[in-house]
Amino acid sequence: MDNRFTQFIKEHEASLKKHNVLFNFVGYVKLGFFLILIVSGYSTFTKGFSLFLIGISLCIFFLFIGFWVYQDKLKEKIDYLSGMIAINNRHLDRISGKWDSFSDIGEEFIDSEHPYGCDLDIVGKKSLFQFLNRTHTWYGRQAFAKDLLHPSYTKNELQKRQEAVFELSKDIEFTNQMEYYFSKIGYSPSAPDLVSNLKDSKPFTTNKILKFILLWTPAITVLLIAFMLIFQLKNLYLTGATLAMIQALLWALGFPKTQNYLGAILDTSYKLAPYSTVIEMLKSKSFHSEKLKEIQSQLGASETSAAQAIKDLNKILTKISVRSNLIIYFVLNVFLLWDYQCAFMLETWKAKYAHLSEKWFLALGEFESLMSFSTLGNVCSNICMPIISDKSKIIEAKDLGHPLLPNEARVNNDFNLHDNIFIISGSNMSGKTTFLRTVGINLVLAQAGSFVCAKKMTFSPLKIMTSMRIVDDLNEGISTFYAELKRIKTIIDTAKNDSNMLFLIDEIFRGTNSVDRLIGAKTVIAQLNTLNVAGLITTHDLELCQLENIYPRIQNYNFSEYYRDNAIYFDYKIKPGKSNTTNAKYLMKMIGII
Repeated sequence: MDNRFTQFIKEHEASLKKHNVLFNFVGYVKLGFFLILIVSGYSTFTKGFSLFLIGISLCIFFLFIGFWVYQDKLKEKIDYLSGMIAINNRHLDRISGKWDSFSDIGEEFIDSEHPYGCDLDIVGKKSLFQFLNRTHTWYGRQAFAKDLLHPSYTKNELQKRQEAVFELSKDIEFTNQMEYYFSKIGYSPSAPDLVSNLKDSKPFTTNKILKFILLWTPAITVLLIAFMLIFQLKNLYLTGATLAMIQALLWALGFPKTQNYLGAILDTSYKLAPYSTVIEMLKSKSFHSEKLKEIQSQLGASETSAAQAIKDLNKILTKISVRSNLIIYFVLNVFLLWDYQCAFMLETWKAKYAHLSEKWFLALGEFESLMSFSTLGNVCSNICMPIISDKSKIIEAKDLGHPLLPNEARVNNDFNLHDNIFIISGSNMSGKTTFLRTVGINLVLAQAGSFVCAKKMTFSPLKIMTSMRIVDDLNEGISTFYAELKRIKTIIDTAKNDSNMLFLIDEIFRGTNSVDRLIGAKTVIAQLNTLNVAGLITTHDLELCQLENIYPRIQNYNFSEYYRDNAIYFDYKIKPGKSNTTNAKYLMKMIGII
């Protein structure tokens, strides 16, 4: 599986080495041309005018400029190759299990109150977000987080997403290229402000007479001054100066309004130009899946092309940014009312594209999310595209495994749930909690339209609720037990409103004594059974396993250990029935407590 990425890296490294050599060579050539220009200039200065030297100098100068441009292109290629090497190395890290060093953990999406986000390691350190995320823009991150934490797709939408994810997984070189160019855009928290500004199609001014004056006065002024200078009409000097002063006054009077209109978009347009590249790459790609074609269509037809619109907008922003050079900025406004001209150009742009702009960014964000999910198809050795069932509360899986575990360390299990409640017993460290997370995280992936870590899987979309990683809150004066009570109360309340749910409860009521724990656990399981929801509960209390004899929907499963040569081993395989083994005394003896 990692051979492709290793081969990509070797090819890119070989090309990078050649381009670095060429880059350095061009640098020396540029230096040589520069020295020749200095000598030529000195000779002209000391020996007098020479048509031959001037001709040679001009030739050298243009060659110098040509090699300067060429070296810039080489630098772009070097950056691209370095970026591609880094991207492929991250794929290798995903395969080898070193991905937990990735810096982006989706920290802003961590919410301890989320129904499953923290318990199933969807976001945060060592999470699914950290493992799969290949998004770089604000809209991409938001789309990916939403797909992981708040999926709400119909069966038809899920099938279209599955086709898109599958297609992208088969073209890893293309997705690597797309990731590189998205990284050139980067993350900007001001992205929604930019889109909000672009969507605002309110005209700069509704006064048509004022607009006519502001548009045409500069043209008259410039023509008058040019006419005056060409024909040496000194009697028009005063008229030209007066017009220039009037324009300076108009500029000053309108400065607050133009500053507000232009400054808002200039402040939020960070790295807008690279969007054109990713849009053009997406538009030129031939896709087969319906979802990817939809994304292409959202980026506009030829007359409303997002790429061309972004290019046009970037040209306007370049003109607006002239204000960074105060002298040029002053001259342009005195003679051309530059701020007004830029405002009218932006107004025209918004009139044409304002209603489309948000669609572009949302479409690109959705593509980044789909691209991230496609990664699983290239770094996990045990994957399939799950089948979406029309039946209620069903999960059937062959060789279901945890996608965040290394391929060689992963233990897979067959699993079939048909509107049941499973009570899973077992000794310490036997794999109960990991199995709950395995079921949950694969259902999260399935409901996002992604691959899952299984040889085969069928599922029906379910609302996921968990109670696993319970912590106390000293600031609120909440104990671990009370925090778990609140969490389970939320599960029960949710089940009352919607029985199409999968609950995952780990070591129910671990924070209280055994008598209260048993009474409480039986009460909760009875309620959940009555509410007709499906789920899994792990426990050390074997008495709970007796509920299988009372409620037909409840089934017992277990994980166990075995001993060989005075050592303990775990097979991490789920088995029917209740647990018959314990290992607490052995573990305490092993670490020297007893």
